[in-house]
Amino acid sequence: MEVLRPPLIRIGGRVYRKKHNREQPHQHEEEEDSYAGPEDCADEPCDAFVVEETERGYQCAVDIPSPLYKYIIGKKGETKKKIETETRTSIIIPKPGVEGEIVITGQHRNGIISARTRIDVLVESFRKKQPFTHFLSFALNQLAIQEKFLQFKEEVLEKCSNDYGVSSSLFQNPAKLHLTIGTLVLLNEQEIQKAQELLQRCKEDFIDSIAGGKPLTVEVAGVEYMNDDPAMMDVLYAKVHMKDGSNKLQLIADRLTDRFVNSGLMMKEWDRVKLHATVMNTIFRKDPSAEEQSNRSAGKFFKERESFDGRNILKLFENFCFGEVQLNSVYLSQRFSTDSSGYYATSGQLNFS
Repeated sequence: MEVLRPPLIRIGGRVYRKKHNREQPHQHEEEEDSYAGPEDCADEPCDAFVVEETERGYQCAVDIPSPLYKYIIGKKGETKKKIETETRTSIIIPKPGVEGEIVITGQHRNGIISARTRIDVLVESFRKKQPFTHFLSFALNQLAIQEKFLQFKEEVLEKCSNDYGVSSSLFQNPAKLHLTIGTLVLLNEQEIQKAQELLQRCKEDFIDSIAGGKPLTVEVAGVEYMNDDPAMMDVLYAKVHMKDGSNKLQLIADRLTDRFVNSGLMMKEWDRVKLHATVMNTIFRKDPSAEEQSNRSAGKFFKERESFDGRNILKLFENFCFGEVQLNSVYLSQRFSTDSSGYYATSGQLNFS
């Protein structure tokens, strides 16, 4: 490692400088709830924490959603004790289920910074393992699109039902047709509020200038598949593009993703957002209310899927037109939810006009 130019690590919108190892690594930290060890952590953030000086030393408070407390505490409290011992600090954590600040106190400022950094790294590690709770989306459930989708479903079942794995259970709920921009793990009301506020700032910062204060006219036409073998499909999706041939839709999706990733609210999974409207998905076989898995959480589930032969569907419906739609909103949608229209319940909304 280059000592004078150490690598930088981005965690939750902060940038950390990874220091050279000064301790021998622990060889037997195998339990999921165990602490990674100081040698795995960046000991000092490039943008300093707010560390307050008190009559008894120093302290630092950090907001962490209550579902993540258990990972800081660890099995039988071992993780918390380990951090406290190695950084010579005391860590006060609210009771389980009670939202509040975790307070780190100690005699030495460096110890406070080290403990806080280790907690941040630990929380980020386990946050990545949480299933997503919300997602940014464009709704495609206008009545005309739903009607064309139902026509597509009827014709596919009429002409391709004898193909391996093809059945009515594979099709999306027409009221929930959408484009996913990106997935989020929002674990308490404070994080939902933060996402809502960021969405509105995005409107002011760049969306108004891109969309020009008008809805985007989008054409939904043609189908494509996700994996390599059309005879063993898991996801079939409808393609979308701007009616005027511009890249406004892609630009808005990419800029939103970049902004949310930089804020720490979203994980970056792709260089560009792949705008697609899922019309058939093998995860619907077991759970018709399921949404698309994010890339980081889909691996195990993919192994349990029963794929279908989509070669005839591609041949017969390659250019099927689902129609045009006026996109006027970006939704902060709640996973596993339904509103009065049949679409996902929303926690926030950004309107173009």
